[in-house]
Amino acid sequence: MRRIRLGRTNQEVPAVSLGTWSYGGLNTARGMSVGWRDHDDARARAALRAAHAAGITHWDTADVYGDGRSEALLGSMWGEVPRDEIFLATKVGWFAGEHPRYYHPQLIRERLERSLKLLQTEAVDLYYLHHCDFGPDDRDLEPAVELLLRFRDEGKIRWIGLSDWSDEKIVRVIERVNPDVVQPYRNVTHDTYASSGLKAWVEAHDVGVCYFSPIRHGALLGKYSAPVEFPEGDFRRNVDVFTDADVLAQLRAHAEALRAEFADDAEPVLNALLGALLADCPTGCVLLGQRSPEQVAAAARADRALSPEEAARVLARYADLAS
Repeated sequence: MRRIRLGRTNQEVPAVSLGTWSYGGLNTARGMSVGWRDHDDARARAALRAAHAAGITHWDTADVYGDGRSEALLGSMWGEVPRDEIFLATKVGWFAGEHPRYYHPQLIRERLERSLKLLQTEAVDLYYLHHCDFGPDDRDLEPAVELLLRFRDEGKIRWIGLSDWSDEKIVRVIERVNPDVVQPYRNVTHDTYASSGLKAWVEAHDVGVCYFSPIRHGALLGKYSAPVEFPEGDFRRNVDVFTDADVLAQLRAHAEALRAEFADDAEPVLNALLGALLADCPTGCVLLGQRSPEQVAAAARADRALSPEEAARVLARYADLAS
């Protein structure tokens, strides 16, 4: 498995790392579907064993994935997978509970203690602020960062991360957070990594990068021949691409072209989509959902680095769908 240095953490992680959002199963929060259908704990455990065996040893989760279900599943693996061989990341910020604000200091401490218990670990390697909305006038930003620094001093976390769906939001607060790692949303149809200024900041400060949703929740693989309606509790209900027959047809055509262009690769479409994102980010990896041993095997075969020219061709192919 090809590995990269995750910026100033100086930790080597696989270029194709493991995202476990789907391990939470169907779920709703704030009146919106936020989970994934068809999750199976036994299949996920088999995927985690296969990931470890394949060298996919960076596992990313969050406190809200299935309201702790994903964290608990990862925590149950340490009898089969050595904890010290896994670079483990989780997050805080999407759950308020009885507290008035999502980043209330007392809530952050409560959620970290809960995460450590569910993950059955004394410390997590990387702890993210899950979004960049810190209340009116960013009133919760400095207290949240101060608390994470205290957690680091206490030995409960090793590095600090910052995530959001919007690169612009990350850039707006990044100087004040000074994260070791950022986790932005990026794929070949949604790419503001450079135009937002995030790329320049990352390079200037030697920050690690973990792109989430690099295949746009599976849509970019070109496997959908017709619009699909996902059940209540599945996040993909909120993604318009799955109900647009014309866009799905375009994605199928692009995927077929990639199969021809990258025919020598074991996973032509997946390798092209992932490699295009990593070609301009030497301290970056992608977080790819892997719910079965078969998906782990595909991920392990999709880690060839693309040349800048190859990456540019892939990105240009999707320019008609870029947003």
